[in-house]
Parts: sequence; structure tokens; C-alpha cells
Amino acid sequence: MRGSLSRAAEIYNYIEVGLWPTLGAAVAFLAMRRRGAMRLYGLIAAVTLVAFGASDWVENATGGEWWHPWWLLAWKASCVVTLLTLGLLAARRTRGPPPSLSPCGRGPG
Repeated sequence: MRGSLSRAAEIYNYIEVGLWPTLGAAVAFLAMRRRGAMRLYGLIAAVTLVAFGASDWVENATGGEWWHPWWLLAWKASCVVTLLTLGLLAARRTRGPPPSLSPCGRGPG
């Protein structure tokens, strides 16, 4: 039902309003202990987590539906896409490049 939000769901959403920025602060603290790209990724993730928490505040104000209005869905989706992208970039940096294949289809060595 549009506009109706049960009390339990509303409380849960307000918990998320505090949870995501708290997580963002922790990520920012850890990012400041890194250098280079990992610091940048961490700081972007921290800001994104704070923005995600703010979107939960707006969600409560608009009736508890994350998909309505359309711009709230776009806001939340952009936060999720940003976090997933940062996670993939960080994983790639941590693991290094994939092994290249030789022309005959076998790996190095």
C-alpha cells in the first residue's frame, strides 16, 4: 500500500539511517590508513554509504517505498552500483591481473 508504513518497518528504516553513515565513518577511518587508489576507493565508499543512509531518511518521509518516487529508486540504485563497482575494483587491485594465455591456449610456463 502506497503511503502506509508499519511502525516496525519505520523503526527498521530509521535504524538504517544511522547504520549506513556509521559504517561509512568506519570505512573512512580505515581508508585514511591506506595509500593511493585504495584510499580513494575507501573514501568514495564512505561518502556513498552516508548518501545511502540519507536515502533511507527520505524513504521514510515519502511513505516507506524505496521504489517510489522514481528518483529515490535512482538514488538508491546509484549507491548500490557505486559500491559494487568499488568492490570489484578493489578486488581486482588486490588479486592483480589475470594470467595471460599463450597463443597456443596454455598458461605461462
